[in-house]
Amino acid sequence: MGDGGFLGFISRHRATFSLGFVALMISSLGDLVAGATLGYMTDTLALLPGLMVLIPPAIGMRGNIFGALGSRLGTSMHVGTFELSLRKGGILRNNMEASLVLTLIISLLMGILAKIICEAFGVSSIPVEQFIFISVFGGVLAGLALLVINIVVADIGFRRQWDIDNISAPIITAAGDIITLPMLFLAAIIVMDGGKVAEWAVEGVAIVSIILSVALAYRSYRMEKSETRRIIMHSLPVLAICIVLDVFAGLTIEQQLGALVTLPVILVMIPPFLEDANALGGILTSRLSSMLHMGTLEPDRLPRRMALENFAIIYIFSIYVFTLVGLSAYLVGTLLGLASPPLFDLLALSLFSGLITVTVLNIISYYVAVTSFRFRLDPDDHSIPFTSSAIDFVGAGALMLGLVLLGLA
Repeated sequence: MGDGGFLGFISRHRATFSLGFVALMISSLGDLVAGATLGYMTDTLALLPGLMVLIPPAIGMRGNIFGALGSRLGTSMHVGTFELSLRKGGILRNNMEASLVLTLIISLLMGILAKIICEAFGVSSIPVEQFIFISVFGGVLAGLALLVINIVVADIGFRRQWDIDNISAPIITAAGDIITLPMLFLAAIIVMDGGKVAEWAVEGVAIVSIILSVALAYRSYRMEKSETRRIIMHSLPVLAICIVLDVFAGLTIEQQLGALVTLPVILVMIPPFLEDANALGGILTSRLSSMLHMGTLEPDRLPRRMALENFAIIYIFSIYVFTLVGLSAYLVGTLLGLASPPLFDLLALSLFSGLITVTVLNIISYYVAVTSFRFRLDPDDHSIPFTSSAIDFVGAGALMLGLVLLGLA
């Protein structure tokens, strides 16, 4: 841990822990709102087969797109180029435009890929136009809200000279869950309505989203020497890969849905568990990206002291976070009268699965950041999205493994 042992390590990173613990607590508690929503969606999940496949990518993409936005803004603050202005061609304006375009295009692709993968693996599922409607409706409305939240966080952090690398990812991932799942639930209710107006709305949104996505993608491609174009063109390939990983995370959970529906508290725990893992990944990748940009971290083949210290920070955060996830999920389940395993089992599930996930997270985060930097790609555009989606898949698998090993499934 370096000079001064453990206490010296804590002292050197006091600012990181002070901001990080508060942000992660907000993230964990906020994600419980999303978890409670998912716990109450058991009937909806049963009536709309395959919907669970869409939920991890839907909530994950909000963190991927807007977590990367926060990371880019944090880096611009570190290097002194950030300005809180919406002028055309400015850093904030370019990032806002790129994030909204990516939200629409990726939401459309998520709906299509969710249906394709359900068909490929023989999973009973709703029609493709319903997947698209739920994905686009929830994604765009949540994206607009998250854009505002990102700007507010950047504004407060900039004026108070905070390191937003330590707070942006946890807050954005929590906000993404809180906003996205109710939007998905609302879209699902419209789909289940079954009336003529609902059918027209579903089909209309599907058609319009396809036309708009193609038009915006073409327009972005034609924008020469534009930061907006660079962000979109760099982000689309990695986000497309991320969708596949997130859909497989949803497929992993869908295959255990029968057991999960009988224990709704596990469903309550899934959003905070996955999104807190993403928040930890967001903190780590944001810090690594900023250090690579500033030259304080060398892109070595093996992680050295600076990277290892950051791994240790994430492990310390993870023990706190995953204990809180298990405890708070149990308390919420008790308050709402949801069926639950014993508290000790929930804590064991959360900590066991969480530490497995974080170990993989540390390795992936480092090598994604270093590899993208070596290829002269912006780590802010690639690290958070790829790491987040990989962790969704790993985290979902670790949770399902924990359920089996603890005899809960």
